[in-house]
Amino acid sequence: MIDPSAHSSRLLALFAAFAVHAAHAAGGWPEWRGPGGQGHAGNGAIPSLWSETINVAWKTAIPGRGWSSPVAHGNQIWMTTAIETPASPEMAAQRLKANTGDQPLTILEKVEFRAVCVEAQSGRVVMDLPILSDREPQWAHRLNSYASPTPVIEAGRFYAHFGASGTVCVDTQSSQVLWTNRAFKIQHENGPGSSPILWRDLLIFHMDGSDRQYVVALNKATGNLVWKTDRSGTMNANPQLKKSYATPLVIPIDGREQLISPGADWLYAYDPASGRELWKLHYGGLGFSLSARPVFGHGLLFLSTGFMRPEMLAIRYGGGKAPEISWRYAKGVPTMPSPLLVGDELYFVSDSGGMLTCLDARTGAEHYRERLGGEHSASLLHAGGLIHVPSREGVTSVVIPGKSFQLKARNELQGRIMASQAVAHGALYIRTDAALYKLMQK
Repeated sequence: MIDPSAHSSRLLALFAAFAVHAAHAAGGWPEWRGPGGQGHAGNGAIPSLWSETINVAWKTAIPGRGWSSPVAHGNQIWMTTAIETPASPEMAAQRLKANTGDQPLTILEKVEFRAVCVEAQSGRVVMDLPILSDREPQWAHRLNSYASPTPVIEAGRFYAHFGASGTVCVDTQSSQVLWTNRAFKIQHENGPGSSPILWRDLLIFHMDGSDRQYVVALNKATGNLVWKTDRSGTMNANPQLKKSYATPLVIPIDGREQLISPGADWLYAYDPASGRELWKLHYGGLGFSLSARPVFGHGLLFLSTGFMRPEMLAIRYGGGKAPEISWRYAKGVPTMPSPLLVGDELYFVSDSGGMLTCLDARTGAEHYRERLGGEHSASLLHAGGLIHVPSREGVTSVVIPGKSFQLKARNELQGRIMASQAVAHGALYIRTDAALYKLMQK
């Protein structure tokens, strides 16, 4: 007799492996956390040691402020950034009176959103395009930026999303803005965070604010609305506990593709073509301000429930059965960095203190907890057979996968690392708060 969950797990592994292979065959890194959105970069040779003077192919200053990760296609590396005009003290004081969310905040008079393209071979900035602007934009938490959602790239097209400020499509050859959509408004409270994804002819993204919560799919060719689905789950009465910043992914379940979409208090699955809700599962505790993206394998989805009292959940799905929580883990669970699944082990790092945890993915049993130190926002990366754990202080700990902790290297760059790393062209790309680095083995 065939075990449906085991069969599903094998299909997912093949699906993820194909996505990684296809993207890297084209030298690409198309979205946040790479091909398949799982933080895997294959086994190509990239450096495990670097510094400001070791294994640096080039370093290019990036204007403005943005935590979006680099995306790559062909010889182009793209990212978004924001040029900020601070509000006057009087304007800031007035607008802070309306805030009921988290502190401390950034208050602006104006923000200009830009798309920056760097030539992969030389590191030269070949395009620096103003694509959107917003007067008196919503406030943002100082750990966030106005350009935090990672864009999506494919042949000839670059899609940038800035939450309630709007969504833009750019022709990557002519630099022409092909369409802009600013129809979808919510109150983020802490600024935008959810990254968009591409599925077939649709650009899909979350809009989970303190006031309204829904998921949107746009026609990628025109920017027109294809579907919009409101969140249906009952949530906490406190508006601050309704917001979320998570990013969805599409995976095959029981022979059909489903949009896996974490929101406040609930995990949802939708038909990506129509937006029809297929199922939802309550987290069974507090679950809001989610920032991490789920990972999957062994017939399980793994996700962090977000802010205040985060838990790591393993959710069993498929096999014709209703999804259910298989195990929970509550020590050192991150609110921002996404977890990483490598083989049978699940890895994650806490935001504060840098506690790296390794669990048995199937059971949740703890293999180790090791303090790396530092503060962490960027997600983990598996590249060249090693695990990268970047900190806000600019230090990336490189760890050997396995049930026991083995630190291979600690590599430091100037500036802060808020963006997740990318891999393309046999190189590692790291964006700091001031520059983009291309790191290659020399």
